[in-house]
Amino acid sequence: MSRYIATRAIRGANLIVAEAEAMLRKAIEELGADTPVTFPNTAYYLPVIFGFTGREVTKLGDLVPVIEQAKEILHPVPGKELWLPYLGQTLDCGVATLWAEEAIEGIRFARGLEPQEITWDGSYVPSSSFTSPDAEDQVGRHLNGPIDDIQLRSWGIQLVDGRMPGFAAIIGAARSNEAAVQIIRELQQRNILIFLSGNVNGRSIIHQLMEEGVEMGYDTYIVPFGTDTISAIYAAGFATRAALTFGGMKGGQARGMLLYNKFRCFAFAIALGEVDDLKFATAAGVLNYGFPVIADTVIPQILPTGLTMYEHVVSMPFDDIEGKDDAEKARRLVQRAIEVRGVKIKITEVPIPVPYGSAFEGERVRRAEMRVEFGGKYSRCFEYLTTSDFDAVEDGKIEIVGPDFEDVEEAGHMDMGIVVEVAGRKMQDDFEPVLERQIHYFVNGASGIQHIGQRDIAWIRLSKAAAEKGFNLKHFGEILYARFHADFGAIVDKVQVTIYTDPEEMKEWLAKARKAYDYRNRRLADMTDDSVEEFYSCTLCQSFAPNHVCIVSPERLGLCGAYNWLDCKASHQINPTGPNQPIKKGACEDPSYGVFSGVNDFVRQASHQTVERVSMYSIMLDPMTACGCFECIAMIIPEANGVMVVSREDPSMTPTGMTFSTLAGMAGGGLQTPGVMGHGKYYLTSKKFMTSDGGFKRVVWMSSFLKETMAEELKAVAEREGDPDLLDKIADERVSTTVEELLPFLEEKGHPALTLPPMF
Repeated sequence: MSRYIATRAIRGANLIVAEAEAMLRKAIEELGADTPVTFPNTAYYLPVIFGFTGREVTKLGDLVPVIEQAKEILHPVPGKELWLPYLGQTLDCGVATLWAEEAIEGIRFARGLEPQEITWDGSYVPSSSFTSPDAEDQVGRHLNGPIDDIQLRSWGIQLVDGRMPGFAAIIGAARSNEAAVQIIRELQQRNILIFLSGNVNGRSIIHQLMEEGVEMGYDTYIVPFGTDTISAIYAAGFATRAALTFGGMKGGQARGMLLYNKFRCFAFAIALGEVDDLKFATAAGVLNYGFPVIADTVIPQILPTGLTMYEHVVSMPFDDIEGKDDAEKARRLVQRAIEVRGVKIKITEVPIPVPYGSAFEGERVRRAEMRVEFGGKYSRCFEYLTTSDFDAVEDGKIEIVGPDFEDVEEAGHMDMGIVVEVAGRKMQDDFEPVLERQIHYFVNGASGIQHIGQRDIAWIRLSKAAAEKGFNLKHFGEILYARFHADFGAIVDKVQVTIYTDPEEMKEWLAKARKAYDYRNRRLADMTDDSVEEFYSCTLCQSFAPNHVCIVSPERLGLCGAYNWLDCKASHQINPTGPNQPIKKGACEDPSYGVFSGVNDFVRQASHQTVERVSMYSIMLDPMTACGCFECIAMIIPEANGVMVVSREDPSMTPTGMTFSTLAGMAGGGLQTPGVMGHGKYYLTSKKFMTSDGGFKRVVWMSSFLKETMAEELKAVAEREGDPDLLDKIADERVSTTVEELLPFLEEKGHPALTLPPMF
């Protein structure tokens, strides 16, 4: 390999490790060795250090042996006479660099680092001086720091089902603002998650995007970690936590982590602008994850394969890229990066005048940016998909019944109904709600469009920028026509879309839609596990958790909450060899526990013989495994003779002494842990919820988020259980975060779990 790269990387590693050591020594002197060290709302301690070494860093003193070990694997800067044909010493120094960078960030948090906002001129302002992130007049953008576990698991299903094919860690600043925006848009249209950090001479790509009005944050797949190179450590931490969360890796399994990320987590780094010693050292660190590095400047290349799937380091000088302008050169740079990493991209061409891709799904259109809205507070918007006869559907027909929005005043509103009629030889009525739910994702994929809700509570906003580019009502139909054919072509042969804005037509079709909604609700509610002969598997998450198998039945939806029995049935019809396979239940060996011979045979084979038995309705005996995408975790509290249920949106401490993030390490990764179970939140309403263990009456503690957002459903469950006041007897984090606080509350309320038989 190049002596130049080795020299720069090793020199950078020695400098950053020395800096970390000095910072640690000073912090211990000033704060004490027992000062806590943690990344907020994350599991796995300091994840990169934990992943490589297995060391559980919880206080400043725990970093001392980490720095000592980093010094041990450092190598001296090579002399002029030294030339190394291998990567070994450089990679060692890269690992030491990552440990030092994470130690520095840990020390910053130990000193009480607060979230910061970065203003348009790049200066820092305390976040306390800003209004709510949802404020319409917000002028800053949050510098994220470590991604919290709630978001990690929220993205989990997109990572495993291929909608999010990988992530890009961008360090530095682009040649121009035009190039910066184009790089981001190219990645977004390919649905690639984007992490931003670093600067060149004090200027970061974060500044460039802010100047161009590009919205950053979790919702748009653009996460600004920080304007220094050290903050790139959070991207490595994300990759580490993905391996630990979804891959079942344990701390200290460095080789397993490399292989997992190389073949399952398709990430790459793009270095923009001048590459200094620390950037070389950091790049050497990410190579240990199997992630290649692509630079837009002249640097020596490392083209042989080995750690990475293809080339290790690729130089693509911006001035040498063919293209008439910076935008075209940026597009080619991204294409080369994707090629080097081997990312599999599926792009649906949609004939609309704005950029399109699922990375735009979370884009918000604030009132100041809005041209028009449909639904919400001042108008009505609904969407309805129905199956029609072949002769009644004209494929590709898109009709607007009523006026478009040209005559609506700016920032005004109007009523709208979207009716999609489909026909197909394999189409079934059961598939209608499955396809109808896709309207949300399909419409939201357009840049400048915000879609919230579904059915008759849909709410759509159209931005001024999208309208200025020519987006009109007909383009909603263009999106739906293209996407339904692309994604559901196996069952849908013809698609016709009608947009209603005429008041009388709106009223007539809304009545039809509501009648269908009611029928579907009753149809699904009437289905039981006993009424069907087969369940369905879901192995989507095996791309991340190789031994996990989800069993979906009418009364137990997928643990991610995104797939129910009808969804899986539709998925199997669409893709007969896909992740949702029918499972003959076979003999029922125990109806209370939900043990079926056919289910066990399938799980044994699909889990590669790592799971022998599954009890569908028990938390104590052979509970179902989980990947890490679960909406909730249920865990036994022995002292209360019951269980607690923690929502992934809940960052608070629980009576077990663990937060959701820590609990997830016990429940995820394809593990089968009696007393711990990941599940979808609506499984709480099922008659089959923990039937062998006492059912819903065993719930003694629950996140307030669940109690508030599912209040009506849970009250109905309490009525069904014969205890109408049961929900009031269940504690939450506002009542207790310890067992000592929980028990008196349960006794005072007379919770039924206290009188039930012991769970063990």
